[in-house]
Amino acid sequence: MATKIIMPQLGETVVDGTVGEWLIEVGAQVEEFESIVRISTDKVDTEIPAPASGVLLKILIEEGETVDSGVVLGVIGEVGENADKSVSQTTTNGHHKVAQSDAVGIPMRAKQTSGDTGHVTPVVARMIEEHNLDIGQITGTGRHGRIRKKDVLAYLETQKSPETEIAPWEIPASGDLFKPTVNYEDELEATPQPKVSRPQAKPTPVANGVPGELVALSKMRRSIAQHMVESKLHTAPHVTTVMEVDLHHVTQHRAANKEDFAKRGVKLTFTPYFVAACAKALQEAPELNARWTDEGLFLNHVQHIGMAVAIDDGLIVPVIKNAQDYNLAGLARQVNDLAERARNRHLQPSEIQGGTFTITNHGVSGSLLATPIINQPQSAILGVGMIEKRVKVINDAIAIRPCAYLSLTFDHRVADGAAADSFLMRVKQILENWS
Repeated sequence: MATKIIMPQLGETVVDGTVGEWLIEVGAQVEEFESIVRISTDKVDTEIPAPASGVLLKILIEEGETVDSGVVLGVIGEVGENADKSVSQTTTNGHHKVAQSDAVGIPMRAKQTSGDTGHVTPVVARMIEEHNLDIGQITGTGRHGRIRKKDVLAYLETQKSPETEIAPWEIPASGDLFKPTVNYEDELEATPQPKVSRPQAKPTPVANGVPGELVALSKMRRSIAQHMVESKLHTAPHVTTVMEVDLHHVTQHRAANKEDFAKRGVKLTFTPYFVAACAKALQEAPELNARWTDEGLFLNHVQHIGMAVAIDDGLIVPVIKNAQDYNLAGLARQVNDLAERARNRHLQPSEIQGGTFTITNHGVSGSLLATPIINQPQSAILGVGMIEKRVKVINDAIAIRPCAYLSLTFDHRVADGAAADSFLMRVKQILENWS
């Protein structure tokens, strides 16, 4: 019996999506839960796994088309089965659609791996990374030559020798998955400098004698622009306060513990320290963790801390839910996982929703100071500048310490300067007295 591939509801406020890429060809065999189609929204890209094993009988929505949730994207069944009989005759704007209650459930991947190798699924990327394979040596049988899980397994089978058996899911125990770096800014995982890839655009007529071209806006760039304008100009009166933080104790703690963390498969960067400090300080300054409403302040009783991550064509903010409940190791795992999947566009919509406070590490690109824009409907955002060695006077003596500027932008409707300064001072004290 044929099974419909349904466009899922990708979050409470996401009602449609664009088919970015079909990962296998019509007529190709697919296993249940294997990624079959990539869906793009204005917030995230996500891969939809196959709801059943079988053959991809038909593609109903081509790449580049945007459709509502509930629309039938394609059909999986047995070889020779009639796909047209399996599709409901109920249509919306010419597309076959089923009620959400009648749709076959398509489970979303709850966990992705810490690395992607080329244009492949997360499972394939993990296998290639763990076995240190040359992706160019593997023949792909997927759509447009895409490498699938069974292609990697077949390649591994050919590499086996009588003396050495390769376990497909063997994880290196050495902790060498992460190579420590020296530069402070390289360790702020949340916002690496992205590789800029400009979309191709046809040359446009010269305006006023000035040569140039018009570059079309992506859905993500347009969404970011609208969100920032709404926040800065139409919603919240922005005020920014700045303090310098001495990270001597944090750097000492990190240097003493990062090897032990690496043995447990966790890369210890500076970002978890800032998240931990903010989570603690927000419990003591709840108005900075609040949301403005016309009826009053809604005080959030949990700290869902977002961290801005730069990607090729914009910025995305995955959220560490209940950050107050994690120790440093737990926060480090969350930071590594969310940042990596954000760059590889493997986040789920729920993972970028519900934030109550945001941190942006603009210092990774060399910026000393910034005045970030509040991520609505939150009330504050912390900017972390470049960490660099500076000359300080400590106990009337000259010392060289690693320092950074922290800038807190807050909604002046929610808090006044004294409350904001008190919060930022608490963050500073936690970091400077880290034990």
